[in-house]
Amino acid sequence: MKTLLIVWYSFTGGSRQMAEAARAGALEAGGIDVRFLAAEEAQSADLLGADGYIFACPENLAAIAGVMKAMFDRTYYDVLGQIEGRPYAALICAGSDGENAQRQLERICTGWRLKRVADTQIVNVGAQTKEEILAQKVIGDADIAQVRELGATLAAGLEVGVF
Repeated sequence: MKTLLIVWYSFTGGSRQMAEAARAGALEAGGIDVRFLAAEEAQSADLLGADGYIFACPENLAAIAGVMKAMFDRTYYDVLGQIEGRPYAALICAGSDGENAQRQLERICTGWRLKRVADTQIVNVGAQTKEEILAQKVIGDADIAQVRELGATLAAGLEVGVF
């Protein structure tokens, strides 16, 4: 059975909601094992044991969150050359535009030679003040539906061998 690994980090809840929606979609699609790991817990063995990935994190200071970056730093060289060609998708919860975080995450995945199978989904929550940035986020229904569909699509593609 194929395995989809969803690695996420969230400080104010937005990225977690997105990751949970992707997981729900993948589980609904059925036919694969779905693993859901916080970035702090994800290890090289988890990445090596998966057939595809979804990475979900917030944009912090125009970059991926440090906890997610630490996961990539911790695992990067241990899996380099061993996961090439595997499919991935990315989810970013942004306060402004999320484009730098997107570029950073995609560049890391390019270094691993992963295959991006969907456009990176950026949900802009428009948080600009200290209070808005630190507040718990609520991702809208339309965005949740899109992320859920992405999870289902990745799971179905893994199951039938499209990716």
